[in-house]
Amino acid sequence: MAKTLKITLVKSTIGASPKQKKTVEALGLKKLHHSVELADSAAVRGAVAKVSHLLSVEEL
Repeated sequence: MAKTLKITLVKSTIGASPKQKKTVEALGLKKLHHSVELADSAAVRGAVAKVSHLLSVEEL
């Protein structure tokens, strides 16, 4: 069974750069405290690493 990541937006993107805002949007996060479950892949891990200060990540 493939692992998944539960990613939650815990900090606002108001002060973030436009590139970081696009990364958060690309992960499927829309609002504060909104969570998504994505497959654990290198692409997702890379996007999470770029905006890790805005997110909470949990392995499922």
